[in-house]
Amino acid sequence: MDKQNPLPKSYYDQLEAIQVVDFALVELNLYLDTHPNDLNALKQFNSLTKQSLELKQKFEAQFGPLMHFGRSFSEYPWRWKDAPWPWQV
Repeated sequence: MDKQNPLPKSYYDQLEAIQVVDFALVELNLYLDTHPNDLNALKQFNSLTKQSLELKQKFEAQFGPLMHFGRSFSEYPWRWKDAPWPWQV
């Protein structure tokens, strides 16, 4: 990343919030694979799924696409050329 034009703190804060929720979703997904009838875990999974989508929409509205291959919309002009990409920070 260009040292003269650093990303704002909110970029990193929002990206970390997404990572925290998505980590919990992975763990719940694994748990639900072996405990498919746990209604509370399923409710938590669905709630976190909604939260993850909302966090990603907010991030993308402010900083551009987060996911590739048709899982994120792009404004005009094509925004994927704009660095940094989420995996670069």
